[in-house]
Amino acid sequence: MSGLPKMADAARAVDLKNDGNRHFNAGDFTRAEALYSKALIADPTNPSLYTNRAMARLRMSLWQGVIEDCTTCLKLTGDNNMKANYYLSQAHLPLKNHDEALQHALKAHEICVKTGDKSLSAVTAQVLRCKKDRWEDLERKRRRETSSLESEVISLLSRERDELLSDPATTADDESSRTEIREEWDAKMELLARIFDKAREAEEKRRKVPDWAIDDISFNIMVDPVITKSGKSYERASILEHIRRDPAHAMDPVTRQPLLVSDLRPNIDLKRACDEFLEENGWAADW
Repeated sequence: MSGLPKMADAARAVDLKNDGNRHFNAGDFTRAEALYSKALIADPTNPSLYTNRAMARLRMSLWQGVIEDCTTCLKLTGDNNMKANYYLSQAHLPLKNHDEALQHALKAHEICVKTGDKSLSAVTAQVLRCKKDRWEDLERKRRRETSSLESEVISLLSRERDELLSDPATTADDESSRTEIREEWDAKMELLARIFDKAREAEEKRRKVPDWAIDDISFNIMVDPVITKSGKSYERASILEHIRRDPAHAMDPVTRQPLLVSDLRPNIDLKRACDEFLEENGWAADW
């Protein structure tokens, strides 16, 4: 078919890719990126070439290039390409596209779980980072809005006070009346400032991370908790890595009972509770 590369072109693309891999592993990301680009000229239908170039571009902080490569890859393969989603998440984050970064991180995590991909631990960490950065961005916006509101209200009270002080019908050139007005309105503004200060203190006070949200293996907040037959819950990535080290003799790290991958079940209620906690306490993602 005319849309497919010739066999010779496909073979050349593989050679260029392998050469690019050697340069990438040696830390020469610029040369690796150039070789992957040449490979794509020879075979623009190979999805792995796009993710390889995206990987090199990530190391070079070429965020928009990563997004373009991974988007093209997903058009070729459908949205179930773990690497493309994982790299997209990493590229969107420094661009402050927090919703997109989290969306692709969660998709990559979902694919890892379904396929048993060994990148699950790294992807889980990316999900936590996305949630933390998204929360911090929302917090910065909230603080700016609160500060702006406080300034506007104080300014409004100041104007009302000054209008009263300049109104002859109110003061009648009576200095004691002016003093009384100043003291009354200054007290109002002081009270308002205290209210805003208390609100800030309450919002910025860090809550203790509840024990039920902590994975006993990685000691991080759980993103995708699974429960064992004994009723103990762990982060999926952590417990799978623990089992993989010695599948034939794996035991529950806490209860020391024999443990198989088939024994693990999603803990949906705990996942919901952890999601809600992180939504309100994004700082805990880096706990």
